[in-house]
Amino acid sequence: MSLTVAVAGASGYAGGELLRLLSSHPEFEVTVVTAHTNAGQPLSAVHPHLRSLAHLTLQDTTVETLSGVDVVFLALPHGASGALTFPDDVLVVDCGADHRLTSSDDWAAFYGGEFHEPWAYGMPELAGQRDALSGALRIAVPGCNVTAITLALAPGIAAGVVAADDLVAVLAVGTSGAGKSLKPELLASEIAGSASAYQVGGTHRHTPEILQNLRVAGATDPAISFTPVLVPMARGILATSTAKLVPGTTEAQVREAWHTAYADEPFVQVLPAGSFPRSGDTTGANTALIGLAVDEAAGRVVVISAIDNLVKGTAGAAIQSANIALGFDETLGLPVNGVAP
Repeated sequence: MSLTVAVAGASGYAGGELLRLLSSHPEFEVTVVTAHTNAGQPLSAVHPHLRSLAHLTLQDTTVETLSGVDVVFLALPHGASGALTFPDDVLVVDCGADHRLTSSDDWAAFYGGEFHEPWAYGMPELAGQRDALSGALRIAVPGCNVTAITLALAPGIAAGVVAADDLVAVLAVGTSGAGKSLKPELLASEIAGSASAYQVGGTHRHTPEILQNLRVAGATDPAISFTPVLVPMARGILATSTAKLVPGTTEAQVREAWHTAYADEPFVQVLPAGSFPRSGDTTGANTALIGLAVDEAAGRVVVISAIDNLVKGTAGAAIQSANIALGFDETLGLPVNGVAP
């Protein structure tokens, strides 16, 4: 018998992507969808592409509405999910930031408001997280930029082939990462044919989460300069992350570190030497593709990582983590093939 599922915030991009993936999951049946301003509308009015779920109607986002199901996925604005409480026997997967950070000081500095307890962290590829996710009933899904950078840098830090005190990452990010709310800077006439950096100079909210993950990977005092750049594509992230090479480390040792880290990972693939991913190679798929280079003149490792911000960066990671928590094969219902062109 399928497990019943509710998706809160179903009218947004992340909620819609959750529904798209859940609709083909053999163990889940979506029975409840909720929204805020769109409550009362048929789901097909906001997601006409989700034909198999067109019979559902968006309801108000309340604990009462979300009760009575086996699994709840939350795709709500930051600060909204922390106030919700659910029965202890319900699996709750939060795609927002409310339960990601372990430091209340970091939360106060980058988000503000009430700090909520950290939940099991939904990045199975990060050291120790699969064990934490197994049997968990509360899961916090990583931020999309966090995923692209963490997967790019963690293997080198864990293997001791790069230093963590001078990390730099510049990300080309699709506009869906900013959500579905109407904003002047996201209008087609503003974004078409242009690229713009935002939240520059260590101000992006994902910064403390990235550092938190790199400490889990083995860094003692990591420092990163992280700059996202909005580019005219609907979805996707292409991250260029660089780190100082530990003196005496060879390119062969660098490649061995990343290949060893991801050898058995179903969704992370390291490309052959000289090959680098495009963001479009991951569109619609729960994959992270990684290309490596050693800049000998600069003494740095350059890592190019590509993900779909709505899949591996959000909804796919949520379902992958839920699969592990429930004892299913973690690849269940998740595509590895992208969509092209």
